[in-house]
Amino acid sequence: MSRLGNGLKTALLLGGLSALILLIGQALGGTTGLLIAGVVALAMNGVSYFYSDRLALRAMRAQEVSAQQAPRLHAMVAELAVVQGLPMPRVYISPSATPNAFATGRNPAHAAICVTTGILELLDERELRGVLGHEISHVGNRDILIASVAAGLAGMVMILVNLAQFGALFGFGGNDEDAGPGFLEIVLLALLGPLAAGLIQAAISRSREYAADASGAQATGDPLALANALAKIERATRARPLAAGTSAGPVSSLMIANPFSGQTMMRMFSTHPDTADRITRLRAMATTRR
Repeated sequence: MSRLGNGLKTALLLGGLSALILLIGQALGGTTGLLIAGVVALAMNGVSYFYSDRLALRAMRAQEVSAQQAPRLHAMVAELAVVQGLPMPRVYISPSATPNAFATGRNPAHAAICVTTGILELLDERELRGVLGHEISHVGNRDILIASVAAGLAGMVMILVNLAQFGALFGFGGNDEDAGPGFLEIVLLALLGPLAAGLIQAAISRSREYAADASGAQATGDPLALANALAKIERATRARPLAAGTSAGPVSSLMIANPFSGQTMMRMFSTHPDTADRITRLRAMATTRR
């Protein structure tokens, strides 16, 4: 899919997630519920916009490193930032044996790139450059902002569903015309609302990963480097997955590959595309460049 196609798909999915919030708000409290849902969604997005980078880096226990501390890593990040016409992001290293990397920050001027010690040990310089190209593309594509907005909207769905259950329990709520949603409607909201939000959020994340693969490979001029890196990360993650339930769990959607084993996850709920499919696309890119 082209960059324009990915952008259109993302916009449609975000629109669908916003519409879901407004529909639930309308069902719970009529016009008043709709307005409250909109205001709270905007507030949550604002918090995500300004603080998501700090939370992500803290969850991974990442420490910022200088050019003197990590000269080759800094040099590669600086080179790729120039290629993509972006400011130099801050560089962090997380003391995690699980090989992975992610980008965070509300915009290119406040961006950070984080790699784990595991990925530094696993990949050669060419493959690491491919991964960094992918992550810096996330910065250029504003994917961190998109992911934060999607997460904030999905969280709003959960808040509304909880309010619906609370209202049903204590007899509160209601819209302009009646006493509010009945028991069956509450059950449907509780089941289908989070399900729909999760599906949409996962689809947004997968779309942005494909886009970053393509633009990152274009920036490095070496699609096979990223393909090889993804294959290595996939194998290593199966052997050394991130422990489920850790504080780093919420950061997983930002990472270049699913840090968990992934064997029990349904594909449609995954925040990452299938690795084999990503590798196939990158190899096809390499073939067309010859």
